[in-house]
Amino acid sequence: METPANSRKMTVFQFEFSCKRQSISQDMSVLLQLTDAFKSYGDQQLLDGASVTIYEDTKVGFIGRNGAGKSTLLRVLLGDEELDSGEVSRSPHLRVGYLRQHDPFLPTESAMDFLMRDSGQPDWKCGEVAAEFELKGEYLNGPVKDLSGGWQTRVKLAALLLHDPNLLMLDEPTNFLDLRTQILLEHFLRGFPAACLIVSHDREFLTATCEQTLDLNRGKLTMYNGKIGPYLQQVEEEIQRAERTNAAVMAKQKQLQRFIDKNRARATTASQARSKQKQLDRLQLEEIEVDLPTANIRAPLIDEPRQGPALRCLDLSIGYADHVVASGIELEVEHQQRAAIVGDNGQGKTTLLRTIVDSLKPVAGKVKWGYGCEIGVYAQHVYTSLPQDQTVLEYLEYNAKPGTTTQDCLACAGSLLFRGGHTKKPIRVLSGGERARLCMAGLMLGTYNILILDEPGNHLDVETVESLADALLAYKGTVLFTSHDRHFVRRIATNIIEVRDGRARNYSGDYDAYLYYVNKEIEDGERERSSGKKLSAPPSSKLGKSDRAASGKDQHQMRKQLRNLEKTIAKLDEQKKELSALLLKTTDAKKAMELHNQVESLAAQLAESEMKWCEMQEELGEW
Repeated sequence: METPANSRKMTVFQFEFSCKRQSISQDMSVLLQLTDAFKSYGDQQLLDGASVTIYEDTKVGFIGRNGAGKSTLLRVLLGDEELDSGEVSRSPHLRVGYLRQHDPFLPTESAMDFLMRDSGQPDWKCGEVAAEFELKGEYLNGPVKDLSGGWQTRVKLAALLLHDPNLLMLDEPTNFLDLRTQILLEHFLRGFPAACLIVSHDREFLTATCEQTLDLNRGKLTMYNGKIGPYLQQVEEEIQRAERTNAAVMAKQKQLQRFIDKNRARATTASQARSKQKQLDRLQLEEIEVDLPTANIRAPLIDEPRQGPALRCLDLSIGYADHVVASGIELEVEHQQRAAIVGDNGQGKTTLLRTIVDSLKPVAGKVKWGYGCEIGVYAQHVYTSLPQDQTVLEYLEYNAKPGTTTQDCLACAGSLLFRGGHTKKPIRVLSGGERARLCMAGLMLGTYNILILDEPGNHLDVETVESLADALLAYKGTVLFTSHDRHFVRRIATNIIEVRDGRARNYSGDYDAYLYYVNKEIEDGERERSSGKKLSAPPSSKLGKSDRAASGKDQHQMRKQLRNLEKTIAKLDEQKKELSALLLKTTDAKKAMELHNQVESLAAQLAESEMKWCEMQEELGEW
């Protein structure tokens, strides 16, 4: 019997993954195994004959659409939820550390109190582990309830580590974490000497931390022995190959059908027609999964894109009556720029946005908008304060520009996945993600030539965030936004504004340069802890604006040189790391001496380049 084409496809696809899994299992023991699992809620089949094996010392990124059942599977693996049928096998040596989303802290305890209570370890051990996450001083000894969500996540991670787990299970660990905490978590996970199963929509985070990819799609689990990027590319190529095969099969079917129709009635060719019919019956189309519906965000249309300055901040101080967050702010944003406002949580990014849109009065200084600016705002709190009794359609009609028809509003609602009866839903019954999409739809129906977006990706799934990025790239207006999503910022930002240590300034490099220096600061801090030495701080004179600030033309040329210098520094640093690693492994004395000399030479070049970078920053007036 001939195997149908779609069965052949699945056999080959699964055989590839099976071979890769077998090569792993030869050297590693099994921690967890799920076999032929079925799980449903009502009519939704979350697990449909799903199977997977988690080995020791492997780091697995777990992906899938919202609602696919990823969190449910984690609860099943933890033993908090039962399968309808199937089996979960756990190693007797399994020790799971699970990063839960709920708050485990007592009202008045410090981070140190919590770590000692949760782990049963002495204070010196808790302090040693806490230092891995830069928890010290008030962050360690002050009330843990007063810490931001990102710092509380660091405390939870330190608590996990104190239990010495050999499998970490993390469910969306980067939610609401600032960039520095995300990178710190990446560094920790890369060095963590045990297995990890990480649920995340953040592809960049998974690429940095996980060597394998687990995909839950329509109830089936697929394990790929590689990073998320190559896996998604392979899936896309498989779909394209299936589409080409189906096109060829359909063309052959039509050809055979024409022959059959033409010759079946003739006595002399009837037997040929019957033979062709058998060929036709054997031809099968491959089954191609239809993508689930995704949002399609469209940017507001602007009749006449503007030029020149859109926003000026003049000696601006921001904050509150009893607390100045940042001062001496001198910023200028041009029309059609997309400025990313970056910095750690608590440094003042949202305070700056609130001040420039006048929902918070300046402590001192001025905010000046250009002529004819129409400003649309998407704030983190907006979707919690929508009119509860309005329906989706009523909200869109109220917020749309004059002359917008009901059909236009319905089309916009449909593009954001509000279709049919969903447009008549009252806002009070909408989920957080639905409210976020509704706010976005209201903005897109306006005539705004300035968009202020505070963490627009929160509560939106990956596909909707990608659609938002596409819309902003096509937008002819100006965007000021905050986001901790590195992929999103890298795609759309044309310039970077950093809020840090009571200042806000235009960052001279691009976003990749900013990421490089955040990484470098964290690595320097890790080296400081491991060596016990204090890194020297730059002279305080460099923290002010230089008297030798370059002219506009010179600045452009210097910034170009600065970017080239940053690439050189990154290259030298990578070469130094590679040679240092080789030096540690070599047993040949002569070779070791050669490598040592090369490392010393690179270290000297690196120090010289970094010193030059500091001097150029000072000359630009940005230190």
